[in-house]
Amino acid sequence: MTTNTRRVAVVTGAGRGIGLAVTRALIADGYQVVAGSRTITAALRDATSDALTVDLATPEGAGVLIRHAIDRHGQIDLLVNNVAGTSAPAGGFLELDDNAWQHTVNLTLMAAVRAIRAALPSLLSSAGAIVNISSVNARLAQPRLVAQSAAKAALTNLGKALAEEFAGRGLRVNTISPGPVWTDVWRAPGGPRDVLARRAGADPEDFTERLPAAVGVPTGRFAEPAEIAALVVFLASGQVPNMSGADLVIDGGMLKAI
Repeated sequence: MTTNTRRVAVVTGAGRGIGLAVTRALIADGYQVVAGSRTITAALRDATSDALTVDLATPEGAGVLIRHAIDRHGQIDLLVNNVAGTSAPAGGFLELDDNAWQHTVNLTLMAAVRAIRAALPSLLSSAGAIVNISSVNARLAQPRLVAQSAAKAALTNLGKALAEEFAGRGLRVNTISPGPVWTDVWRAPGGPRDVLARRAGADPEDFTERLPAAVGVPTGRFAEPAEIAALVVFLASGQVPNMSGADLVIDGGMLKAI
């Protein structure tokens, strides 16, 4: 475990799932983590004493979080953009109005844009890193997640553009694109597991083992949040300093084309 306690990370969407796992993993690796979440869950409170209630759907939310981190710790070495909006309601193109598109793009793309803009001076000063959590759906579009797929594709593209623009100033920008991850989003009442189980005429609990096959994951299992977190720690470590602009896909083999 790294013992340098001066490294400071900001993680958005840290209350549960991937964001919570990333927060825990970075703390274990020696980071001081400022965790931003609209709701401070008990699990996040247990993980870190530096969690800030912030609504990244608002134009000022990202700036509040970044200023808090800099005021408290003096610098930012790592920014992990994990917060995301889902296509709401989930549905095909004709089911989504402007409000649904704006909600999804605002949280998935613009929250990251605002956080990066606010953190960039500190990140450039510390020759830091940005890790954006995108999705396999950026390349494997799902009609019922049309807005989220489009917004994630934009987030992935943003990472590549930033990697090129700021490479000469020491900033590394990489993207992680998970497939299905076993979080409470899947387990929640009325969530994707329940919907798919109902279509199959099965009990949701009994259907859990069949979920990977139902959504087309060749390995037969979903990724765990800790697996995504492990990739974040690796990308943040600088062990491969020339890795910037990469998009690491962890989808159990769902994506067939390069």
